[in-house]
Amino acid sequence: MLDTLPHAKALLGDRGDDADWFRKALTERNIAACIPSKKNRKVLIPHDAMLYRQRNKIENMFGRL
Repeated sequence: MLDTLPHAKALLGDRGDDADWFRKALTERNIAACIPSKKNRKVLIPHDAMLYRQRNKIENMFGRL
């Protein structure tokens, strides 16, 4: 399924998408991962908080459909 990802600059995801293999696959495709770290991570990975807030608008749009 990762091969079907469209060309993008960033991928917005939730904590459930936080996995090392997924982040590595995105990096190999030159896609920035904007995914907050799971709470059980020993070393938190920073993310762009301003970009992550835009995710709410996308979820609201799909909720209205």
